[in-house]
Amino acid sequence: MSLRRDPSLRNFAITALTLLNLALIPAPATAQQPSAPGLTEQMEQARQLAINGQREAALDLYDRLLAEHPGNGDLLLARGRTQAWMGRWEASERDLRAVTEAHPGYGDAWSALGDMYFWSDRPAKAAEAYARWAEIEPNDSAPYVAQGRALRDAGDYDAAGRAFKQAEQHGATRAQVDSLMATLQRPPSGPGDWVPQRFRWVASGTYEHTGFQGSRVPWNDYSFSLRRRFEHGSLALELLRANHFSTGDSAVALDGYVDLWPRAYANIRYQYASGDKLFPHYAARAELFQGVGSGWELSGSYDRLKFSDNVNIYGLGVGKYFGNYYARVRVLRVPGTTGSTGYRALLRNYYRGDADSYVEVRIGSGQGNDYLPGQGLSQVSSGSAGVSWVFFPEPEWGFKLTADYGRDSAAPNQYSVSASIYRRW
Repeated sequence: MSLRRDPSLRNFAITALTLLNLALIPAPATAQQPSAPGLTEQMEQARQLAINGQREAALDLYDRLLAEHPGNGDLLLARGRTQAWMGRWEASERDLRAVTEAHPGYGDAWSALGDMYFWSDRPAKAAEAYARWAEIEPNDSAPYVAQGRALRDAGDYDAAGRAFKQAEQHGATRAQVDSLMATLQRPPSGPGDWVPQRFRWVASGTYEHTGFQGSRVPWNDYSFSLRRRFEHGSLALELLRANHFSTGDSAVALDGYVDLWPRAYANIRYQYASGDKLFPHYAARAELFQGVGSGWELSGSYDRLKFSDNVNIYGLGVGKYFGNYYARVRVLRVPGTTGSTGYRALLRNYYRGDADSYVEVRIGSGQGNDYLPGQGLSQVSSGSAGVSWVFFPEPEWGFKLTADYGRDSAAPNQYSVSASIYRRW
């Protein structure tokens, strides 16, 4: 998530960074021979005009000075930075590119170019500029921090994590790096629900077998998903098939993730089944995720299932990212006479240090009311436990193996195993 998701926040951030750069950072190191007498004083005058909000006047002064000193790298850099603060991306890029081409070893110019790309919603190009800055000033932590932030907003979490770790190796404090790493929040969903930056598509197929204690006929479920990544999220088409109690049913679903404001995203899903045999006639859900503090993530969800009656499910969750681990607890509530309350918890370990491969352990419990034969409205309870292993031998393909066990005081105990395969391109 980045400031580019909310224009007002982005403008606030640009303004704040402008004042910081202008008020606290000394005039940039020269890109060429020492400036002519009086030029430094006039550049400082233009800088003060920008500090005081008179940016048009500052640009006019830079224009006059460049007419007298054409091609001066310091003047082009100062004018390019001012244009970036004003949101004039094309003019800013023209000036800053001219400086980097004429003086490729000028670190401040690559820094300013990266900032301009970052603010103008081009994080991938910003990361490239910051990488050049890091090559020029390899012992400074600032280029690695900036590069990591740009890579994060471009969706390349693994590379962003490596950049933040390099920042720590070159002087950034552990607290600063921990705070940055906490922003690399991997979606708590499965590998078929997100597409890394280097890919555009991911396809997956899943088979699940559910058996029961006693003589009940087992269930078999199949699903296929094709997901497409877009600039600010992804959308998947899913086909589902269920065979329960010797009866079959099919459904189709659209499942989307969308980036919202900084550290926030949402999952929107709609599923439809025409047969109404096993699947609900329709199922709609929305869940909002919001990162807060150092590695915490809050979520709220709403599901509406259409059977013979409507079923509403409300959920609240809290998650925590720490190192290569992710933990989450959710509370689910179904209101009404036959309602229930459920609790779910998971612990996930990204054991390879990337955003793909992980081991996950889950537990759950629930209590509610239901109408039981010969007993009327009675209290029922349930519990579950499960484990999953996801492994990507290559970035292009991977698989997932899952095993679950569940008990229910009103039904036979059950177990299920499933296998999924994923292909990216």
